[in-house]
Amino acid sequence: MPLSNNTIIRLNEITTQVYDKKNLTDKDEKLIKEVFLRILESGEYYDVDEIESWFENEGSWKHKPTVVRITNISHYIQARFEQGGKKLRVLSDHDGDDCSCH
Repeated sequence: MPLSNNTIIRLNEITTQVYDKKNLTDKDEKLIKEVFLRILESGEYYDVDEIESWFENEGSWKHKPTVVRITNISHYIQARFEQGGKKLRVLSDHDGDDCSCH
């Protein structure tokens, strides 16, 4: 699924606002998270592989670890957004012992 024009515009925001494309600062990462969240909140959906491909082909992102980091952030934000505030519960080994369903 190709990226929408709105998504590409948002990705360009990242490109123009991140100055050191080899070393993301905490401020850069916060900006990147906010951009991906805004994309999702606007009703857009993105394929994480397409995000990675866009950054690899954009031209100014030549440092592979940075592209991988941005891709990971996009995936993390998407997963959290899709959970919609659901809390994950970790089950202990003893949970369900009295359910008599052996």
